[in-house]
Amino acid sequence: MASSNLDDLDKRIIQELCTSSQGSYRQIAKRLGIHPTTLIQRVKNLEELGVIHGYRAHVDYLKLGYEFMAIVHIYVEGDLLDIQQRIRSLKDVVAVFDVTGECDSIAWVACKNREEFSAVIKSMLQIKGVKKTNTYVVLNMIKDPFQFLPRFGESSDVER
Repeated sequence: MASSNLDDLDKRIIQELCTSSQGSYRQIAKRLGIHPTTLIQRVKNLEELGVIHGYRAHVDYLKLGYEFMAIVHIYVEGDLLDIQQRIRSLKDVVAVFDVTGECDSIAWVACKNREEFSAVIKSMLQIKGVKKTNTYVVLNMIKDPFQFLPRFGESSDVER
């Protein structure tokens, strides 16, 4: 579904829920200046359309001890989709991306210590069809991807 199919209220609801989905429907509706029943129906419609997939807490993984993070470029010979699913199932893999460019896939890894970090990289290399990996250790996270807010028709490149 393209964002052009959403009306202004749908867009405001999505932005509000991305900013903070905490609170009751009544509280969120009040912040939006709409009736709670309207909010409930709109959210239900957005869920049915697959625009909203769920709700979760924003967790600071560094404060939970995930000190070893990396972006791993993965080079594959063989069934890429099968290999991506195997990598996806590894402990400590945050995300797997199917990409274009020099490598075939990229994984985001978060581990609590050097031993876990080493083990997950070695596990990737043991998957049949993984030719090689190139690991980029994350020193600092400047912008958390989970804080991304969708833009609806705005042309500015400036952060809101």
